[in-house]
Amino acid sequence: MLAGREPLSAGDVPQVAPGAAEAPGATPVPAISADVEPGHADAPDVAPARRQRLRSKPRRYAIMVITAVAVGAIDHLTKWLVVNHVRLDTQVPAGSPVTIHYIQNSGAAFGLFPQFTFLYLVVAAIVAGYILVYGPRMGGGLLRLLALGGILGGSISNGIDRLISGSVVDFIDFHFWLFQIFNVADMAIVGGMLVVVYQLGFRNDSVASE
Repeated sequence: MLAGREPLSAGDVPQVAPGAAEAPGATPVPAISADVEPGHADAPDVAPARRQRLRSKPRRYAIMVITAVAVGAIDHLTKWLVVNHVRLDTQVPAGSPVTIHYIQNSGAAFGLFPQFTFLYLVVAAIVAGYILVYGPRMGGGLLRLLALGGILGGSISNGIDRLISGSVVDFIDFHFWLFQIFNVADMAIVGGMLVVVYQLGFRNDSVASE
C-alpha cells in the first residue's frame, strides 16, 4: 500500500466509452436497461398457447360434453335422493324460506306451461342436436363452453325424465322468489342461456359501441 494515497472518489473512477474495445478474453456483459423489469419483459407469454389449445375442436367438444355429463349426473342424483327420502307434495324443512318441495312437473322449466309436454321433448332434442353439432364452432372461451355444456346436460336430463315418465322431479323451492319450483337441470339451462345471450348479444353490442 502506498503511504499518503487518498481513496478515489466517485468522480475519479475512469469511465469506459461506449463501443470501446474490451480486454482480450473478457466475457461481454449485456447492458441492463433501467426501463426493463427483471423477469417481466422477457417472460414468455403463455396466454396465446392457452388460447390455441382452447381453439382445438376436440378439446372444446370434450369440455362441453364433460360438463353436460356432470350436470346430468348431479341432476339425476339429486332427483333420486329427493324421490327416495321426501314424500310427494311435502316440504323439508317446513316453514323455511328455502325448502325441498317434491313435486312431479309435466311442464317446462319452473313448472311453466304443463300442457306442452311433447313439444318440450321436441325442443330439447333440437337444442341438444344443435349444440352437439355447432357448439364447438360457436367461438368464445371456457365460460361459453361450460354454459353450452350446462344447457346440453340440462336439456337431455329433463328430456329423459319426460320421455320415461312424462314428467320431471322438481324440488328446489325459493318461497321469496318469483319463479316456481325447479331442479338442477333447470338451473343449468337457464344459467347457460343467460351466459350465452350476454356474450353473443349484449357484450358484443357494448364492444361495438366503444
